[in-house]
Amino acid sequence: MRLTRTLQVTACAAVLLAATACGSSDSSSSGGGLNPPDLKAQSKLGKSEGEVNLIAWAGYVEDGSNDPKVNWVSDFEKQTGCQVNSKVAASSDEMVKLMKTGEYDAVSASGDASLRLIASGDAAPVNTSLVPNYKDIYPDLKLQAWNSVKGKAYGIPHGRGANLLMYNTQKVSPAPTSWAAVFDDASKYKGHVTAYDSPIYIADAALYLKATKPELKIKDPYALDQTQFDAAVALLKKQNADIGEYWSDYLKEISAFKSGDSVVGTTWQVIANLTADEGTRIKAFVPKEGSTGWSDTWMISAKAQHPNCAYKWLNWIVSPKVNAQVAEYFGEAPANAKACEETSDKNFCTTYHAADTAYWKNIAFWNTPIEQCLDGRTDVKCVPYAKWVQAWTEIKG
Repeated sequence: MRLTRTLQVTACAAVLLAATACGSSDSSSSGGGLNPPDLKAQSKLGKSEGEVNLIAWAGYVEDGSNDPKVNWVSDFEKQTGCQVNSKVAASSDEMVKLMKTGEYDAVSASGDASLRLIASGDAAPVNTSLVPNYKDIYPDLKLQAWNSVKGKAYGIPHGRGANLLMYNTQKVSPAPTSWAAVFDDASKYKGHVTAYDSPIYIADAALYLKATKPELKIKDPYALDQTQFDAAVALLKKQNADIGEYWSDYLKEISAFKSGDSVVGTTWQVIANLTADEGTRIKAFVPKEGSTGWSDTWMISAKAQHPNCAYKWLNWIVSPKVNAQVAEYFGEAPANAKACEETSDKNFCTTYHAADTAYWKNIAFWNTPIEQCLDGRTDVKCVPYAKWVQAWTEIKG
């Protein structure tokens, strides 16, 4: 098992959305009030163009060059005749910027990028009938708020994970049950609290306030009006005094927990597993308030020069065997239900809660904050992601 995603937060401003409100809608299957350009999905597959250009998180497009034992690209090229050209992106902001160039055919977008791509017209709707393996994707990943608008799919779900609370069982007592351990009670561990280094972490504070400050009336941690947003930012500025390190490199977080520099904070399941493997006595779990999380989606560019090869890639990457390979290498729950039969570790899908629908109901997956409130409100404007980026700089000082 190996985590290879590079987690570097860019300082560049996020892309502002030019979407206009169009009334309330079902947030479980749309981007709230998002009204993207009227683009049509491809109706049928044509002849392969001979190549495909991809933007991906590190570890998603492996051809054996990083590890000879890890290669799901070569067989794809042999079977389809589509040569894969890939570029690793270090952040969601970089993915959005690269997609705007029109030089790439598909991208493995996380929820904090997908609505930006949809709203700007850089991502095209996807005809799921052209992706045979889509039928085996877990139902609770299909047509969600971060990968669809008004029941129209804009991508193929790839994998998912939760942002967990991890603590050192020898140094944190009593055992925490709430995110209060890193917010209201953080001063108990001053200088030894860690948090994920990204503007999207503001949603973690909002999720905690949703449970502890009902008067704020937060429904969706990614749909914050100014008052709600200011409360989340204030909480994070208070927390900053107790933070020892914001983590963006999984190796540094493992090292910090091993040395004792960090004793409590956010993590991913794969990091928790690796930290435990290093001999550190930790536990990681979803607190009583629930957690934020991420679900990555393969999206096709509206300007794709090789759309047929792109569709073939989407079908390949979520095929059972390949989806299992990616999930184990990267450290995430696979999207294809049949992938669990293909993992080398037969307990893998249990560890990562792949088929545990009840578990995922407590996860608020990353989404892109926009002015058109994702919770369906039309009487106020919500704070867009560009302002989240600005606030994050202020929070960290």
